[in-house]
Amino acid sequence: MSTTSPTAPDSPTIRLLIIDDQAMVRAGFGALLNAQPGIEVVADADDGVHATELVRQHSPDVVLMDIRMPQVDGLEATRRLAALTDYDPRIIILTTFDLDEYVFDALRAGASGFLLKDAPAEELVQAVRVVARGEALLSPSITRSLIAEFVSRPPRSAAEVKDLDELTERELEVMRLVAGGLSNAEIAAEIYVAEQTVKTHVSRVLMKLGLRDRTQIVVAAYESGLIQPGS
Repeated sequence: MSTTSPTAPDSPTIRLLIIDDQAMVRAGFGALLNAQPGIEVVADADDGVHATELVRQHSPDVVLMDIRMPQVDGLEATRRLAALTDYDPRIIILTTFDLDEYVFDALRAGASGFLLKDAPAEELVQAVRVVARGEALLSPSITRSLIAEFVSRPPRSAAEVKDLDELTERELEVMRLVAGGLSNAEIAAEIYVAEQTVKTHVSRVLMKLGLRDRTQIVVAAYESGLIQPGS
């Protein structure tokens, strides 16, 4: 495990933690991202076993997490970070495969999205900025993969899915549109309201269902049956 010195806690800079068992990946991503304005790599580690410790020590805003590691993999590390009550870093899962078998479970566990390791440099930088703003990193192709995953898996029990009873009809409508991959601006045009109103509805859905971001709204919409695969 190696780390760098943390910056002041009130800094507007995006604080980044990289967890990957490949030294070349950590070094390459670290050099690239440290060179970007407003981004600082505050720590890195070679295994998920160090994830919770480093988050508590450095308070990163975003974690780049490799999914496949020898001791504690990215899925378990994501679960551990999502369980923290005093820290809430956004997690980007790094994977080599477009349809990695663990990606779906990582998103369910609390990851904000995933990125291929061979993605262009500008895509990596943009991903960090997007997730740091609290948005989801979930492309339409990945949404389709999630749907395919739901089709292939047996239904979950009622106790395992989100209860939507607390949502208003408008919030349910917004949730359906988010799950359909629409942006806030597109939803605003669809239901004839201001974009800020859509943001408010999305925030209320997140709060009422105890979700972290738009990615989990998509997962919850399918698991609850609000959206049916193929609809």
